[in-house]
Amino acid sequence: MDFTLTPEIEDIRLRTRAFVAEHVLPLEADRSQWDAHENIREDVLVPLRAKARAAGLWAPQSPKAMGGMELPVVARAVMYEEAARSIFGPSAFNCMAPDDGNMSLLARVATPAQQEKWLRPIVRGEVRSAFAMTEPAPGGGSDPGMIVTQAERRQGGWSISGRKWFITGADGAAHFIVIARTSDDSRRGLTAFLYHRDQPGWRIVRRIPILGPEEHGGHCELEFDGLEVADENVLMTVGDGLRVTQIRLGPARLTHCMRWLGWSKRCLEIAQAYVNERVSFGVRLADRESVQIKLGEVAQRIAIGRLLTMHAAWKLDQGDLARKEVSMAKVHVADTLHQAADVGIQLNGARGYSKDTILEWIYRAARAARLVDGASEVHMMVLARFMRTEDRDFWRWSTPDRV
Repeated sequence: MDFTLTPEIEDIRLRTRAFVAEHVLPLEADRSQWDAHENIREDVLVPLRAKARAAGLWAPQSPKAMGGMELPVVARAVMYEEAARSIFGPSAFNCMAPDDGNMSLLARVATPAQQEKWLRPIVRGEVRSAFAMTEPAPGGGSDPGMIVTQAERRQGGWSISGRKWFITGADGAAHFIVIARTSDDSRRGLTAFLYHRDQPGWRIVRRIPILGPEEHGGHCELEFDGLEVADENVLMTVGDGLRVTQIRLGPARLTHCMRWLGWSKRCLEIAQAYVNERVSFGVRLADRESVQIKLGEVAQRIAIGRLLTMHAAWKLDQGDLARKEVSMAKVHVADTLHQAADVGIQLNGARGYSKDTILEWIYRAARAARLVDGASEVHMMVLARFMRTEDRDFWRWSTPDRV
């Protein structure tokens, strides 16, 4: 667990930092570059992405053979944190959810033919993708075992019927992964299917209004009414749907943490710059003990979050599922992001509550952090189960023979 950065990773970090400062932050500062959903405009993003690709800072999670960087998870943690100094940074480097998680998943488990058809266009930035799992009650949410969307066997394929909602990025996505029930088996009852937006038998019911801000493509409700998927577009094998969700969601939760740490640091950056200059009742805010305590507490929480995230990333790189490590990082960093934005707003006063800074943007995004990819309470339940079964070994050290 030596987190000393190699020269190669440090070079990526520094180049990412410089790119964000030179190319991304100026666009973020100009609200005319934003779209109606408070994200970077598509016509602005396209040339920005071309610059990132030319700089060799593109698709860090994807195979080199497809134009990606193929970074280990620890290196991604370093790059994503730097990318997320700007709220638009991850999109610039093609490492924003949900594409980030979908690319990682397809790179790991898709067949070569599936990778060529479904993965390569996402890596190139030609299309966007979505992962359709969550359903309205009584369907599956944090518990995928409750999924009720059905896939029925047809000659040479499957017919899918059901409903999904809060599917991130669905409006505008071209490539989809949908999880549906193919049997009543508790462990082998789900299957993952790949489909294209132009296939008949499904529709976007609505783009669900949310507190915002929104990723590209929003959060949508989908209806499936006989979507036909050929056998060749089953991801892994029939009955592997639960494994697909586990392979995808664990690392994806951690990449959220990487980005949230960058946003948390940005909140402190904005707050520190303001209190350094603002004088109240004859005293500079930065010199007030109460302000120093607020900033120091958040700085400490960010440092803890980085260690939790890097530990989980290291475990993933060793081939471990890192379930409890990812859960610990996810809960802590989500709370830290919320606190960082809250403190940033409080110290900036009315300025922080306004749209003169991105603090209010991050504050709204932070509220979703405690819900996406499993509510914080669910992750606490996961940790409690581990502690119950592992007892004192819950806190065991890693050794050469045991990660």
